[in-house]
Amino acid sequence: MKAIIQRVSHASCKVDGEFTGQIKDGFMVLLGVGKDDTDEQAKLLASKTANLRIFCDENDKMNLSLLDIQGEALVISNFTLCADTKKGNRPSFTNAKEQGEANRLYELFCDELKNCGVKRVEKGIFGADMKVELLNDGPVTIILDTDIWRK
Repeated sequence: MKAIIQRVSHASCKVDGEFTGQIKDGFMVLLGVGKDDTDEQAKLLASKTANLRIFCDENDKMNLSLLDIQGEALVISNFTLCADTKKGNRPSFTNAKEQGEANRLYELFCDELKNCGVKRVEKGIFGADMKVELLNDGPVTIILDTDIWRK
């Protein structure tokens, strides 16, 4: 499971011109679910995300987590994070989990963020054509990948 986490001042998602999620200070998370990903990985990734210390403290050091600042999260499903680009110029998406199970793990990740203490978790619509806007604060962008943690 892969997450691209961006520290944001605000972020939003629209589908067909309607907002599906909007947040202020917090994380915009692009979440990719791979074919071998499990419930345990979704739970681990959610905990790591909620506790990731990339917000600045009073000394301007990245010491505070999303929980510490009572930040919000906008989580967007993104199967393209599972792209295989080893051959040619057209990505293959055979490493992505099938849609039904990927959606279940996406929802589990969002629920686990809440269980970890994130008060507001907003979402896009799984599988939809989404328009995402954000203001990256820093810019700070972190990649979390459970496949790397397994090795």
